[in-house]
Amino acid sequence: MTYCVGMLVNEGLAMIADTRTNAGVDNISSYKKLHVTEVRDDRVIAIATAGNLSVTQTALAMLAEGVRMPGHDVPETLETAPTLFRAAQLVGYCLNAVRQDLLPTVEAESLKITASMLLGGQVKGGKMGLYLIYAQGNFIECGTDTPYLQIGELKYGKPILDRALRPDTPMSEAVKLGLISFDSTIRSNIAVGPPFDMIVVPRDGLAGQQRRIEADDPYFKDLGRRWSEALAQAHRNMPAPPWMEPARPSIAAVG
Repeated sequence: MTYCVGMLVNEGLAMIADTRTNAGVDNISSYKKLHVTEVRDDRVIAIATAGNLSVTQTALAMLAEGVRMPGHDVPETLETAPTLFRAAQLVGYCLNAVRQDLLPTVEAESLKITASMLLGGQVKGGKMGLYLIYAQGNFIECGTDTPYLQIGELKYGKPILDRALRPDTPMSEAVKLGLISFDSTIRSNIAVGPPFDMIVVPRDGLAGQQRRIEADDPYFKDLGRRWSEALAQAHRNMPAPPWMEPARPSIAAVG
């Protein structure tokens, strides 16, 4: 399992992905799941992957070699896609093609293979966007009502994003919320863990700032400690349920 999140706010885009893969508690390793395609002054496209590693890696390899879409003779790649929407179509096509190739084997072995990707970024002349692409090749676009998308083990990191992330959230705050969502996830699920890869792309900047966050990263450790303390203080400051208050002793009437 994995956890990846993309956050699209007015100032730009931030995407974070963990690196943990495991086939049991005694077989844990790390693989990069955030892949960036950048052409100076023209485009920056980031892809975060979740699910079966062989499916996502094969799909990315197909994409790098070039995809001949139905009705087109010229191979297309992320470097040549005219729009971000077209890039999402290419990724969806590759994911579905790999899935169809594996389907007979999967059904024969009674296996279940899942895979999904987040694609975000901007192509020169187009708008910045964020897409969630499913294994079947279809996808959805991030909107203003919910300015984030997740894949993988998403339930633990979702509440903080639902409560606090808005389109007008400053980018620095969005990154903070994203990292808090990761801290909440790794505390509840050992299948997700550091290091994390992150990219921040300012709107219309056409360039991304990348960073890897290790387990001993001072800011991430301090953020997790402060968040735990803040939650503990918050629940202590809330009133107790009125029906749980201790009963006051009655005073017997004196005759």
